[in-house]
Amino acid sequence: MRKALRWLLALTVFIGTLSTAGAATAAQSEPDIKDRLLAIPGMSLVQEKPYPGYRYFVLNFTQPVDHRHPSKGTFQQRITVLHKDTSRPTVFYTGGYNVSTTPSRREPTQIVDGNQVSLEYRFFTPSRPAPADWSKLDIWQAASDQHRVYQALKPIYSANWLATGGSKGGMTATYFERFYPRDMDGVIAYVAPNDVVDKEDSAYDRFFAGVGTKECRDRLNAVQREALVRREPLEKRYAQYAADNGYTFDTIGGLDRAYEAVVLDYVWGFWQYRLLKDCDTVPADAATATDDAVWDSVDTISGFSAYTDQGLETYTPYYYQAGTQLGAPTIHFPYIDKKLIRYGYQPPRNYVPRSIPMRFQPEAMRDVDTWVRRHARHMLFVYGENDPWGSERFRLGAGSRDSYVFTAPGMNHGANVAGLVPDQKALATARILEWAGVAPAAVEADPSAARPLARHDARLDVRDVEREPALRP
Repeated sequence: MRKALRWLLALTVFIGTLSTAGAATAAQSEPDIKDRLLAIPGMSLVQEKPYPGYRYFVLNFTQPVDHRHPSKGTFQQRITVLHKDTSRPTVFYTGGYNVSTTPSRREPTQIVDGNQVSLEYRFFTPSRPAPADWSKLDIWQAASDQHRVYQALKPIYSANWLATGGSKGGMTATYFERFYPRDMDGVIAYVAPNDVVDKEDSAYDRFFAGVGTKECRDRLNAVQREALVRREPLEKRYAQYAADNGYTFDTIGGLDRAYEAVVLDYVWGFWQYRLLKDCDTVPADAATATDDAVWDSVDTISGFSAYTDQGLETYTPYYYQAGTQLGAPTIHFPYIDKKLIRYGYQPPRNYVPRSIPMRFQPEAMRDVDTWVRRHARHMLFVYGENDPWGSERFRLGAGSRDSYVFTAPGMNHGANVAGLVPDQKALATARILEWAGVAPAAVEADPSAARPLARHDARLDVRDVEREPALRP
């Protein structure tokens, strides 16, 4: 009996040794993640940057200029990969503008403790075809960029995928889902505007009539009005500011137009990027404030460089899309004498060089809105209570399934799941974990137990609102 037991024990140890050796051999033979990424046709390395617990790659990926006619030229599109483990879920992020090449982790990536692929939007430098055929900058072409990147990376990252983005990136994630609904396992769209009818913008006027407190609104309105009352002396200062910095105003059509555009962005910009408590930083009595105080307040919130040629150039792709498909808001200023306003909110056409033709397509946003109402599945929309961009938002219809629209109280354009009321925060976190395929059994049994799977990293996790000049989502 003892011999039999000794023999059985020896056999068990032997099998275990073989198993361990086999696993080690398999681990040694598995290609390095960088090699696997660079083996993808059209993928090339720009840079690898170290970050504890991850591998981080900045890459270029060859894309067709026109996905309908791939033979008609290509361009290099910038992407980044924050790699954790091929067995973890992957979050596909786009901000809708340039991509940052500094390692960062979006909220859903922290929640699911996953990988993150970030994509630069087509036509934002350096991801711009040369020469640039601007007719190929539309939401379907951009969604097709994402689709090709997903197809290329899915064989490596085979677990569940979630799409996410904030503001224009939230719009982008939604459009991707509309055109390629079988790619992602879930979508988390933050503060995504939805301008279904471009010419009907009364929702914004209603928002500004009631946002925050009357005291705060009165302060902001007074500074904005005072900046127009003092137009002559402040425009002289603007001219000197432009000369000192080499700024020009050819695209918008002159310094006077640019000055008014900056001033009219002031109230919007405050609510987009600031909180109610920040009203204390606004001059309390605009009429008696110094020119310096009025200038500094407007510059801090709106930015006097925003409508210079140099300020507009980076965002030409956005303004082109606003004027061809996305739409742009128009608001009114009942507290300002009409004689003080010469141009009002100017259309996107005024912010794009005249050499680039533009034609508005009103059907584009109606199509997406209808699709979301009828077909949304595994979609979460998060808005900020005090964010003007949430005035026109995505809404769900009878055809939607397992989808949600939540509003974070008191938050601005940086609204997120963490800022939701407790029950909505728990539900949103639980659904994200479930869509990603990593919900612990305790969360499946009780959604109120849902928590992010990864610990917060102050350097890696992006929590603040992405700062763009006002009137850009």
